[in-house]
Amino acid sequence: MAFVELRSIRKRHSDKEILKGVSLEIQQGELISIVGPSGSGKTTLLRLIDGLDFPDSGEILIGGTRLTKETAPAIRPNVGMVFQNTVLFDASVYENVAYSLRFRGLPNDLIRQKVEAALSLVVLKDLAKRSALTLSGGEAQRVALARVLVYDPDLILLDEPTANLDPANTLIIEGALRNANLQGKTIVLVTHNIFQARRLAKRVGLLLEGEMVEVQETERFFNSPMDQRTRRFISGDLVY
Repeated sequence: MAFVELRSIRKRHSDKEILKGVSLEIQQGELISIVGPSGSGKTTLLRLIDGLDFPDSGEILIGGTRLTKETAPAIRPNVGMVFQNTVLFDASVYENVAYSLRFRGLPNDLIRQKVEAALSLVVLKDLAKRSALTLSGGEAQRVALARVLVYDPDLILLDEPTANLDPANTLIIEGALRNANLQGKTIVLVTHNIFQARRLAKRVGLLLEGEMVEVQETERFFNSPMDQRTRRFISGDLVY
């Protein structure tokens, strides 16, 4: 059974249909990347999987449970999402990462252990006492990822996590994602960076104008795509 199932998902905003009958199965422990141009519906898709919004029709199942307004409060604590634009609290790096654990009522010794481990994964342990508001954009995004990793969710969603970051920060974030995937985490990476998708993902899907054009094993997606639109997107010839 797939860990995440999307069945004929449709979603409108105002008079525009953003997602047009999207279906997708994601296996437990898989790192899958959804690529596509801006405005193709990628962020909307992530928000639906995270339970921040709900489809107009179709259904989403996570771990075999249908995601609804009623079930979302029980499902969402096991889902982590990293947004493209990071918002940090006016507190230390340590406290930003520890917040979700304090909210869950964990003892201080365990919080310290988990926060230090998460900060080590994103190479920020030396900045634990620094005010989060003084960090660079890349450092802030690494804190955002640590805030998710620290509470050990089974499903991690990422919306353009390295957009506009320098290569050094990108390398650290990608390394942390590889490590999380090796630990069995299911990861959905949304990006327009096809090179990053190729480096990280087991499978890649193209979302275009609200439609899932195709989903393939990574090398097949790039070397022998089935749909002409995928070929044109990869080559940069697709006009949208």
